Amino acid sequence: MKDLRILHISTAKSWRGGEQQLAYLLEELQTECQNFVFCSEGSEMQAHCEKKAYPHLAAKKRFSVDPAFAMAIKKYCDEQNIQLIHTHDSHAHSLAIIAATLFGNTVPIVVSRRVDFPIQKSLFSQYKYNHSLVKKILCVSKEIMRITALGIKELDKLQTVYSGVDLNKFSADSGKLRRELDIPKETFLIGNTSAIADHKDYFTFIDTAEKSLKEDPSLLFLIIGKGPMENEIASYLRLKSLGDSVRMIGFRNDIPEILAELDLFMITSKTEGLGTSIIDAFAAGVPVLATEAGGIPELVENEKTGLLCDVGDSNSLSESLARLKNDAQLRQKLIAEAAEKVKKFSKAQTAQDTLAVYRELLS
Repeated sequence: MKDLRILHISTAKSWRGGEQQLAYLLEELQTECQNFVFCSEGSEMQAHCEKKAYPHLAAKKRFSVDPAFAMAIKKYCDEQNIQLIHTHDSHAHSLAIIAATLFGNTVPIVVSRRVDFPIQKSLFSQYKYNHSLVKKILCVSKEIMRITALGIKELDKLQTVYSGVDLNKFSADSGKLRRELDIPKETFLIGNTSAIADHKDYFTFIDTAEKSLKEDPSLLFLIIGKGPMENEIASYLRLKSLGDSVRMIGFRNDIPEILAELDLFMITSKTEGLGTSIIDAFAAGVPVLATEAGGIPELVENEKTGLLCDVGDSNSLSESLARLKNDAQLRQKLIAEAAEKVKKFSKAQTAQDTLAVYRELLS
């Protein structure tokens, strides 16, 4: 089926979970179909495509729904004889619909949906999700599919395709991070590698740290990442006066190498599509403490593959953290169960499930 010609549209300038999922998909599908990428000029996706020598076009996007960008999509589809468009973010979806509506593009569309809030009731949102060219909406969890269904007229368009990761890239505990940050081996280290964005709710992460440190000052918390809320979170952290016990160490490109050094992965999101950083933690053999947001419970089964707490409940999170720190046997049980669970969330499985959709639509 190498004759399949798929155009992937990604409009994000930065690199987060959705972009990583597209990168995995492109890598896995190289021998299965011909993939083309349409992305934003100056984006990290453009740099990735250039590095990998993937066929791509980077266009200037002046604003979120730029008609010139949409017209360029139509032109590129014609030039490359594209058979199917796969949009990987909300703006990409909007622009693919504009390319159809204003410029007569007739290429069918597959939409990836990763967010756990309902489709907006605005006329354009209803129009773009229920457009006749949208043949499938791939939701990253069953919970996302349930929420998305509230705004969809043809429910058979909906399908769950779980995100996946490279299960083989994670190293054993190398001690690299602890040496670099001068953290003693015996220090119980809690971290989160999620983007510093509003829905990740790092305020609750810090509140939990504050409560836990009152009970056990020996703990150390790391916020590993970057994002649009960095300044607000840094200000909140200063306000709490927690000193070096909670550190923001910025973005790291060596997460697979350092993740296993954490004693606990704690994610405090208030909304979440699935939570691929949790899959990373599972693969690295790190126990997980999480909030019951969005699709997270499809990964973290309470008392089985991790511990779950209510969204925003720093008291419960702090109590669960103490329980995990003081119970090595529980930590090992959760790690073992998660190691089995994570086998279903490989990048190869995600790619095969996605390819099956392409083949079904183009058969």
